[in-house]
Amino acid sequence: MQHFIATYGYLAVFVLMAAESACIPVPSELIMLFGGALASGAIKGAHPDLTLVIVAGTVGNVAGSYVAWIVGRYAGQATLHRWGRYVWLRDEDIDRATRWFERYGAAAVFFGRMLPVVRTFISLPAGIANMRPVRFGLYTLAGCIPWTAALGIAGYAVGRNWQRIADDFHGPTYVVAGIVAVAVLVGVVVFVRRRRREQAEPVR
Repeated sequence: MQHFIATYGYLAVFVLMAAESACIPVPSELIMLFGGALASGAIKGAHPDLTLVIVAGTVGNVAGSYVAWIVGRYAGQATLHRWGRYVWLRDEDIDRATRWFERYGAAAVFFGRMLPVVRTFISLPAGIANMRPVRFGLYTLAGCIPWTAALGIAGYAVGRNWQRIADDFHGPTYVVAGIVAVAVLVGVVVFVRRRRREQAEPVR
């Protein structure tokens, strides 16, 4: 994967991030971290622009998410459970994303984009629920930007130490993912409490 990104740059980042959002198990953390590291000059001869790396990753995420949305919309949950294992879709991953969407509705598409595992599969239940495509795209874009940006910037900060840190259990990946996940969970709690408070207020 590193050779592919180093060779094809933005196109590789786009393709890999699209694949990840289309439910193919490609780790977005490693893609964006390495893309950011390349932007800082981690490998001689490969020096993409960090902003364009983030843009490529975000656009790829949105494109792949629409693929998964279409699959969910036209295949349905029963079909996904029956045939999903042949295309890397595990029942537990589908069910987890479905529960997340059923609990938080359209907001799950935004918040789910910043949670490991959930982000990969959240488009499926959105498609199954027939979430409107434009609304789905806006929520997806809004959720993808902070995730790809945070990882890209972290990779840029790691720079030439990329390979050493990647060998040490991919430490930055989990640190960044953890920080983003905590921030998202706080946002979810605030959103849910506000929504419940609004629903509890009497209608005048």
